[in-house]
Amino acid sequence: MYVTLEPCAHQGKTPPCADAIVRAGIARVVSAMEDPNPEVAGKGHERLREKGITVDIGLCGEEAKHAHAGHISRITRGRPYVMLKLAVSADGKAGLSGRKQASITGEEARERVFQMRAASDAILVGIGTVLSDDPQLTCRLPGMFDRSPVRVILDARLHLPLATSVAATVRETPTWVFTSVKASPLAEEILQQKGCKVFRVEDSNGELDLHQVLKRLADEGITRLMVEGGPKVAASFVSGGLIDEATLLRGEKTIGADGIWPLEGMPLDALIGNMTRRGTEKLGADVIESFART
Repeated sequence: MYVTLEPCAHQGKTPPCADAIVRAGIARVVSAMEDPNPEVAGKGHERLREKGITVDIGLCGEEAKHAHAGHISRITRGRPYVMLKLAVSADGKAGLSGRKQASITGEEARERVFQMRAASDAILVGIGTVLSDDPQLTCRLPGMFDRSPVRVILDARLHLPLATSVAATVRETPTWVFTSVKASPLAEEILQQKGCKVFRVEDSNGELDLHQVLKRLADEGITRLMVEGGPKVAASFVSGGLIDEATLLRGEKTIGADGIWPLEGMPLDALIGNMTRRGTEKLGADVIESFART
């Protein structure tokens, strides 16, 4: 049997995987990596060896670490693995003046974004993006809608209108709203009655404490978070050193001198300057670049 993560030996939501392997009569287990979860941490491999099963560890270990990056981050750092997605025009802009949305990439790139959403537990934007673009933040690929991630909105003052897509469709795709401890209790009650979950964290001058946001998301079981907000939200995650992976979608169109930059108040190099390029791929007329924290 080949596994990407150590089989567990404890009773969780399901019985121990190691016991099921023993009962199945499997003679050898090739395990890519040990589970960092203290409840496992070698105990699964030990249980198998005690039952006479040969256990080999480490094959494709680096690939497994990337595949389980969310789980590892939640266990070892108490927060999800964070991936930032940015769409950037040929002249380095992310939107039109006045923070209006611009069509930067083509259909192939948009389909890739949907795939990225489906591979994430949650997708995060700020209230500014919701008010200006009214996004659905779902996976709109054939047969993939039910893989849409939890939608997380940063809204310090609870200004989220009930008519927006993320609030109106909360029964179809969960919407979680993070707000300040000082926000209106009445607004919270209205959103909760609509079906949204509301979480309160500390803020500084209207900027929510992102460390608290990430910790609460981890507590709620989120392991992989896709940040798809506007320049302000993106810059706040970058300045906080909270980005583990970045995906840049570079379009062939230009926006012009009055367009807005992808990171509020900082150059794009502030994001990718300390990251390692993992790959570049052509998607129709666009280019997708992926980076990981060094």
